[in-house]
This record gives sequence, C-alpha cells and structure tokens, in this order.
Amino acid sequence: MFGYSIVQLARRHAGRLDRPLRHALVGMYQPMTRIPCIFHRWVERWLRKWRTVSVLIEVEDDEGIEALAKTERNHFRMKVRHHFRHVPLCSAQVTPAALERLLEHPKVKKVYLNRTVKALLNNAVPSANAKHVTINGTELSGKGVTIAIVDTGIYPHPDLEGRIVAFADFVNGRSTPYDDNGHGTHCAGDAAGNGRMSDGLYAGPAYEANLIGVKVLDRSGSGTLETIMRGIEWCIDYNKKNPTKRIHIISLSLGGEPQPFPAENDDPLVQVAERAWASGIVVCAAAGNEGPNYGTIASPGISDRIITVGALDDRDTSATRADDDVASFSSRGPTEYGVVKPDLVVPGVNIISLRAPRSLLDKMNKQSRVGDYYMTMSGTSMATPICAGIVALMLQAKSTATPDEIKKALKDGADLWKGRDPNVYGAGYVNAQRAIERLLQS
Repeated sequence: MFGYSIVQLARRHAGRLDRPLRHALVGMYQPMTRIPCIFHRWVERWLRKWRTVSVLIEVEDDEGIEALAKTERNHFRMKVRHHFRHVPLCSAQVTPAALERLLEHPKVKKVYLNRTVKALLNNAVPSANAKHVTINGTELSGKGVTIAIVDTGIYPHPDLEGRIVAFADFVNGRSTPYDDNGHGTHCAGDAAGNGRMSDGLYAGPAYEANLIGVKVLDRSGSGTLETIMRGIEWCIDYNKKNPTKRIHIISLSLGGEPQPFPAENDDPLVQVAERAWASGIVVCAAAGNEGPNYGTIASPGISDRIITVGALDDRDTSATRADDDVASFSSRGPTEYGVVKPDLVVPGVNIISLRAPRSLLDKMNKQSRVGDYYMTMSGTSMATPICAGIVALMLQAKSTATPDEIKKALKDGADLWKGRDPNVYGAGYVNAQRAIERLLQS
C-alpha cells in the first residue's frame, strides 16, 4: 500500500497536511480491498484525477493566491469556493493531483481537511446571580447590546419578538429567520429570551438584547470549518458595514475535536475566532461535552484569548450552592498547548428555554417539551449563551469595555472553588452581579 502515489503524497508532505486530511487521503484506497489487484493502478489513476476532497488552504501571500488560481485553471475538477478576508485561508474542492501540485509551491503553507463541526448538546439565571442585576438603581437587561448566535438558526419565537435584527444563512441561503434543528433557538432564549409566554419565568439574562441569527449548522446540527468560519467572518464584516448597530458578542455553542497542531494558532477555527476578538467582539465558546476526562476542550474553545465556558449542575436549586458541582459531561483542560481551560463554569444542566416547533430536536425529544413554547436541554451549549447574556449586561453597564476587560472581570468576579483544579472549575462559578461590579471598578 505504501507504494501508492496518494499514500506517498500524504507521507512526503505530512508536515503540511493536517492529520484528518492525511487519514482522508489514505482512506481513498479502502475500496481497493474489494477490487482485483490487476485493476489497482487504473483505479488509482482515476482517484488522482477525479476524486475530490473539501479542504482549507493556508497561503503566505499573494503569490500563494496566484498558485491556487493557476492550479485551478490546470485541474478542471478543482474549485476554489471562498477567499477568507480576515485570515490567510481559502476553501476549495481539490483532487489528489491538484493537491500535489499545490504542495509543490513554497507559498502554500498548510492544507486542512474541511472537517465536520457539531452543536454541543427555570433556575439557571438566578443561580448565576444574573436575575434582576441592578447598578445605581437601574436593572440591567442587555438593552442596546447585540448578540450573534452562530448556530443552527433562530426560530421567530414570541419571546424574541422584534429583537431578531438580522439573519444570515450559510447552509441554505435563506434570508428570513428559521431553525430546522432547534438548537440555535434554545441558545437564543438562554441568552436573551424575555419569558413572555411564561410570565417571565423562563427568561434569559439579557431579556432586552438584540439578536442576530447566523446559521452555520444544518438540520442535523452539523457544519464544516468553512461554514462556521464564514459565519464568524460575516460578523466581523457586519460591524464594518454597521458601525452604529454593531455585533458586540458572538456565542459559539459548537465545537470540533482539536488537532495536535504545532501551535494553537495553526487551528483555522481559532484563527478566525481570535480575529473577531481582536476586532472588539467578545467571543464565548463552549468547552465541549467530552468530560470527565482531562484534555478534552473543543476547538475553538482551546484559544487562550476567547472565553471558554464549562457547564455547572446547579441541581435545580437557586437558593443554595452547597450542592452545586461541575457537570460530569463538561470538558476539562488543559488544552493540547498547556492552556488552563475552561475560563469559568455557568449553569448548563436541565435548562428550560425556547422551543422551535417542528424542528428536528422538537420532533425527536417530545419528552423534553415544557408546555407549548419551551423545552429543556443540557450541555455546555446552554452554558455558553447564558454567559453571553451576562456579557451583554456587562456591556450595558460599561459600553466601552474591551473583550479582555470583560474576560478579566468575569474571572475575577467568579464564586466558589478558589484553589480547586482550574482545569475542571476554571476561575469558578459565574457571578454576574460581582463581575459587573469588578468591571465598573476597573
């Protein structure tokens, strides 16, 4: 098998191909086990010229971009789909023959498989000390702050009426808000539902914040690096076009298995998330649901800059914290690069939030429905938008705060577990009131 040219390609350029892509290339030979040997060379020639794989290509400069264009012209099965504007990457469909030609060029730095990224599947708000947060006699509600839910979309639920101010769809290209999975709608309510259909009972922290739906995951809750990166890039560009109505927070209740890159910033998803952070957007990302094992933080939560959120189990009791603990499923640090994560933990077990009627999750989890308008879900997916809602309160209190100041105040204001393992508990249990007070003191 090692004599096959595509295997040789994967071995020869191992340092410039990420591990999932190397595995995908070698996996092209799997059908050979059922084909007589006399046909192997013919099949391999067909694979090299006709079989395609979806990738992200990192280039160093304009010379690398020109190498892409030239290779595309010379290989009719290759197609460059998108040039990212904020990171030096392009998405493309390539054949092994085209990939080999690209890797011969010194300005093509690295090629990644456009791998799958998935959504990471009451009492939560008062438990986080985020209900009726009052500063100088004014109750904070997130008014004037905009949260982008980068997820499966948002269903126009009555609890969000008049506050979904924009919608972008990188899966089906639709222009009006919808959610065929239901995950994104639940997350939107976790952050900013106003509880209208429950007399205020199931309201998020930022119940007057504006929302933007950015659909990057399909009906099954899956997406690719490309769709998610395009969604985050859209948020950055949206702020350039709408400087007076900008996105302040991105909530990412999704993640993929981190790869053992030489450096954290070799991860394409980390690159674009940190680019959003550098542009002034606070990015909250789920730690992942692969606990209780250590070293299981999902990408882009592995970033040392953005806010990585673990899930707390408050045992459905807001009056006492004595029985609270980190949810068993919540991913633990450290990251592959030695970064302590998560940054803090937020309630994420049995969270009651918005239901998207006739969505996939709604149909498959009828037992989770709470009345006609709500449903219960658990995961770091739920903890992350609750954290985003708390950040909206912080930005309402101090609109000039930078992402780094927000992150520091959240960690400094956290409760409990000081001195306990930070790769399980982070800085502690989020305390919205105290975090806002710390922010105003800075």
